[in-house]
Amino acid sequence: MLKFAFKIPGVPALLRALYTFEHPDLVQEVAGLRFRNPVGLAAGFDKNAEMVDQLEALGFGFIEIGTVTPRPQPGNEKPRLFRVKADEGLINRMGFNNKGAAVAAAKLRYRKSSILVGGNIGKNKDTPNEQALSDYIICFNELFEVVDYFVVNVSSPNTPGLRDLQEKGPLTALLRELQIRNKQRPNPKPIFLKIAPDLTFSQLDDIIDIVKETGIAGVIATNTTISRQNLKTSKETLDKIGAGGLSGQPLKERATEVIRYLCEHSENAFPVIGVGGIASAADALEKRKAGADLLQIYSSFIYEGPGLVKKICKAMLVK
Repeated sequence: MLKFAFKIPGVPALLRALYTFEHPDLVQEVAGLRFRNPVGLAAGFDKNAEMVDQLEALGFGFIEIGTVTPRPQPGNEKPRLFRVKADEGLINRMGFNNKGAAVAAAKLRYRKSSILVGGNIGKNKDTPNEQALSDYIICFNELFEVVDYFVVNVSSPNTPGLRDLQEKGPLTALLRELQIRNKQRPNPKPIFLKIAPDLTFSQLDDIIDIVKETGIAGVIATNTTISRQNLKTSKETLDKIGAGGLSGQPLKERATEVIRYLCEHSENAFPVIGVGGIASAADALEKRKAGADLLQIYSSFIYEGPGLVKKICKAMLVK
């Protein structure tokens, strides 16, 4: 609908008037980048970078595309995306369905808006973990000239074995190699690491050490959870849906807890982008109070609509 609407004269300007809210105090400087406001769209919505111009008109401060992989892949069998309405959540097992890094890069070369874009990169499902580095390097090289920052995704629960790359050894090696290639470029790009909410505090300590050791820009906390605790939705319904990552309101408290832990135990040594269960301006302010420098939404964009971005931005000025 957005693609169609954008072809009608006057509609893009109308959408901007309805949903965009700008103010000098909303501008954020994070990792050397200037964000027009701190509310972004999380990865997974615009996987192939087809909607950046349209989404920019809805008031976001930045857009994260992907997750992209080196080669196109169809993802897991459908159905693979489910609303958990009683809990205001989503369960997905998409499986990195995308058209490949080259297609996303081509789309970004012809975008009209100047909004900051992050490139979320992953590995193909059939690439063994021992060869994962090569997949991340391919995506990094393909997207380097067309994105403003990178996100290394090793935390999706929907690619078998992917989360094993979060262990300290393989993750350090992966990020170190990407940073070496990054620093060889004339204008290195910030690299963020997206982590799972299911990590233990000990593993979060490892994440802090890894970020400091490799010198990457920061962390995105958090991805979806495999937990099904304390849900209103019946076990029968959940069993019928099956496996997948849960996002939305059920993730809110744990995501905030992870953000607070990272910020406090690292002594704010690096930026944290907070995502998970932000469904209102109050939720957004809670994430900021926990230490998040920037925010991202996804599930609430589905449930609340694009007006949420404007509400959050206005609330940040009167907090």
